Amino acid sequence: MNERDYLSIGEVLAHLLEEFPDVTISKIRFLESQGLIEPERTPSGYRKFTDGEVERLRFILREQRTNYLPLRIIKDKLEDDSQDISRDLAFVGELVTSGHPAARAAVPRPAVVAPVQQSLDQDPIVPAAQKRALRKEALKHNDQTASIPRDELLQQVDINQSFLKELEGAGLVNGHDVGDTTFFDPHSANIARVAGRFQEMGIDIRHLRAWKSSADRELSLFEQRILPLLRQRNPAARDEALDMLAEFIELGSELRSSLLMRDVAQLTEPK
Repeated sequence: MNERDYLSIGEVLAHLLEEFPDVTISKIRFLESQGLIEPERTPSGYRKFTDGEVERLRFILREQRTNYLPLRIIKDKLEDDSQDISRDLAFVGELVTSGHPAARAAVPRPAVVAPVQQSLDQDPIVPAAQKRALRKEALKHNDQTASIPRDELLQQVDINQSFLKELEGAGLVNGHDVGDTTFFDPHSANIARVAGRFQEMGIDIRHLRAWKSSADRELSLFEQRILPLLRQRNPAARDEALDMLAEFIELGSELRSSLLMRDVAQLTEPK
């Protein structure tokens, strides 16, 4: 693969933003950490995205946006040979690197659809009640994923033992012991990966405590709203609490991103 046969993660983001205005580089990296995409790497560690990986990303993001499917279910669909999802992928040329069933054959780009009709096709109007039910189902499956043993996590996110121990000491990742093995949830694995990249860019673990404190305060605020419902100990109240929590998480993520991008724009614009 020569250097013009692939896209950088920033170029991929630019391709996706028109259809998915809320997507971020962090989101793309998270999907990689969960095994849904597998971009190759340059010798210096930068990601190399083929057309196949970009279209695979489109499929994942559409499934999340339209059907509110948890990543575990989307991954199963992508890896199931019996699932015909090629109609949902639209790209030109052959896939060079991806070995996934969703990205094995060249698929011609469909005819261009008028913008209004295309928008209607891609973004069906979903009733509010159905959106709440889908968010609740996604949240219910949020932590139903396999734990990762310590040795595998170190290999997966490419960090060393001492760095992981520092993350544990800072309370950024949490493991649980089973016999003589410590296991970590996938969220901790992603935190470790992000923290490793931060360190490469000169931001140490001690600086990351600010993110942890912010997340703790955010969760505390959400708890104040949902705990009264959970204490009612009836299914309807619990469903309402889960629905509220799912929406809080989405709104909090959107607010943080918007606040940061607003301030970044002020920081980088010419004086």
